[in-house]
Amino acid sequence: MDQNKALVVFEDKNIRRIWYNEEWFYSVVDVIAVLTESPTPRQY
Repeated sequence: MDQNKALVVFEDKNIRRIWYNEEWFYSVVDVIAVLTESPTPRQY
């Protein structure tokens, strides 16, 4: 598994992330999906 592209599990949901320029970047859509429990998080 590539450690620079790893999933984070939060409340049984996956959040995509990538390591770039010495920082983690997270998928905003995945974070919104976890926080809002929305079936269509891209609409936010």
